[in-house]
Amino acid sequence: MPKYVIEREIPGAGKLSAEQLKAISQTSCGVLSKMGPQIQWVHSYVTTDKIYCVNIAPNKEMVLEHARQGGFPANSVAEVSVIIDPVTAG
Repeated sequence: MPKYVIEREIPGAGKLSAEQLKAISQTSCGVLSKMGPQIQWVHSYVTTDKIYCVNIAPNKEMVLEHARQGGFPANSVAEVSVIIDPVTAG
């Protein structure tokens, strides 16, 4: 199943409280639950003004539908071609 990186521009994301991040996560999980097991949220990285999410889904359209239903921005959605890490160097 394809993996996607979603860039969400959210000004001040790095200053969101634990409660705000919890609420965002709960909203995301609620939408995912309704959409079914074909789409999964792996994890997200919160930076100063953006959140980068990693999702597994059958296609980009499903990722965009998750964003629409959750009320999240999806400024960029890119399919991961390959994953590399320090092991790749060996």
